[in-house]
Amino acid sequence: MFTDGTAERRPVPSGMAHAEHAAGLPGRRNPAEDHLEAARHAAAEGAIRLRVRYSECDPMNVAHHASYLPWLEMGRTELLRTSGVSYAQLEAAGVLLVVVKMELRYRRPAKYDDVLELRTRVVPGSRVKILHEYELVRVDDPNQPQGKADGESLFTASSTLGCVDRAGNIQPLPEWLVVR
Repeated sequence: MFTDGTAERRPVPSGMAHAEHAAGLPGRRNPAEDHLEAARHAAAEGAIRLRVRYSECDPMNVAHHASYLPWLEMGRTELLRTSGVSYAQLEAAGVLLVVVKMELRYRRPAKYDDVLELRTRVVPGSRVKILHEYELVRVDDPNQPQGKADGESLFTASSTLGCVDRAGNIQPLPEWLVVR
């Protein structure tokens, strides 16, 4: 720090990566970026199971429409986690993913205590966007004899996430996250 309270600004030495300079360690990278580098391949599809909680329902014991968005986020984050990287690690490396588009289609109601399977899949996007498709299926219905369910599709959705830096500027996705 200078005596007037401003921070010292040093140019990045030639041949040194920005992350190395930011860490103050010539020849060393930011550990968050090293972990991202280790994740060579993002999973293209996955599934999670969840149970509809009472707090997610309206007075008729039907899952409220607003409950579905957090479930979609759970599907995306768990899909990313299967590649060995969490959203927290992406953010620490300066890779922020923001929802820029969401399309939802409610077909049948999910009800209190239903066990659901959310299937999440990544589809080809672009160098700066990730596209997901979702299907929510009832796999256990406690209101049916012996909890049987027919695997009925209750809900489908799609989302587009854009990659931005901390200032909100569009930036390219890490190469391993680009689906072709």
